[in-house]
Amino acid sequence: MKPEQKIAGAVAVLLALGGAFYFTRDSAKAEREAHTGASAKGDLPNVTVVKEEADKITKLEFKSGDKEQIVLEKKGDAWEITKPIQAKANKNDIKSLLDGLKDLKTTDVIDRTTAGYEQYEVADGKGVHFVAYKGADKALDLVFGKSGTRGQMVRVVGTDGIWIAQGYQSHLFTKEVKNWRDKSILEFEEANVASVEIENESGKYIFTKAGDNWSGTFKDSGKPKKKDEPKKDDKADAKKDEPKKEEGEKKKKPSGDGWADFDGKKVEDMLRAFKKLNAIDFADADAKDTGLEDLEKPAVDGGPAKVTITFKDGKSVVVLVGKTQKGTNRFVKKPDDGTVWVISSWSADWATAEPSKFEKKEEKKDEKKDGDPHGGHDEPDLGDLELPEE
Repeated sequence: MKPEQKIAGAVAVLLALGGAFYFTRDSAKAEREAHTGASAKGDLPNVTVVKEEADKITKLEFKSGDKEQIVLEKKGDAWEITKPIQAKANKNDIKSLLDGLKDLKTTDVIDRTTAGYEQYEVADGKGVHFVAYKGADKALDLVFGKSGTRGQMVRVVGTDGIWIAQGYQSHLFTKEVKNWRDKSILEFEEANVASVEIENESGKYIFTKAGDNWSGTFKDSGKPKKKDEPKKDDKADAKKDEPKKEEGEKKKKPSGDGWADFDGKKVEDMLRAFKKLNAIDFADADAKDTGLEDLEKPAVDGGPAKVTITFKDGKSVVVLVGKTQKGTNRFVKKPDDGTVWVISSWSADWATAEPSKFEKKEEKKDEKKDGDPHGGHDEPDLGDLELPEE
């Protein structure tokens, strides 16, 4: 055999041996990494609750840092807040939280010891402590701590370690107690309404529907409507700025039998504001001046305004509207419910309205002149302007 052939054969053998060595080493490395990965992530704690199990949850507890604990409990088909207050709970928000538990899971480990609990705010008394119960048994017992670039930190109570959680909805786990409350006040279909009565300090309105049209009557209380008293320092300015009434000007009032300016479309507007009436807030527990203290007092004598909506089946609902809470929002309640809600002026103003709110609006004449971009206003006479002396 020639020397060149011997050299070529030796090189081939070396290449074959080298390839086998690297293949064996890479295979071993891949197998080792696979086992290491399985060991690192295969034993991550399971915090996922599938829908079938979530439907069996009967109690939820939330404790955020040093804030008071919030407890929600399922009573029959409804949820209630049982701590720190007794109130109906918002079932839609609870459903969102329970549905979201199917997406909650641990994806990685930060530390398998308890050393970092304080640092990552998952120690006792830190973070958000969340417990879900199925009857007397705990379905979940977690503490959510810091959220960083790696994700949301979580501790599984009873298992040492800090984990990264996916699917955590902080806006649901950190809600204030009032934001767990049921804010629904009324819900009905406009088409089912047969009549509406409103009693306030202006008088009494009766609106009745016949076919597709509304008729309306108003009985004036005969009492001047009370206005908000200006502050002492503002009285002089208020009086000074008060527009003067033209001589002989009188406020037009509708009669009880005929209301020439009545607009049935305004009743429809009012019903749209009440058909799905939700609170924007609740009265404080110690609120004493809501205007709802004396429910037997007539509205014309300072009692709450009263809205009665009667349906075609003869059933009716009543809403009582009191004083303003702040700005133009008002306190409201229903006679058969002890809850005192706060609603926006968009709805409340219909209950306290003067007759003009239910009347046709006068069409404003177009004062613009053809071709005049200034709306018909005279141009200033530049000759009358005084120029400053140089």
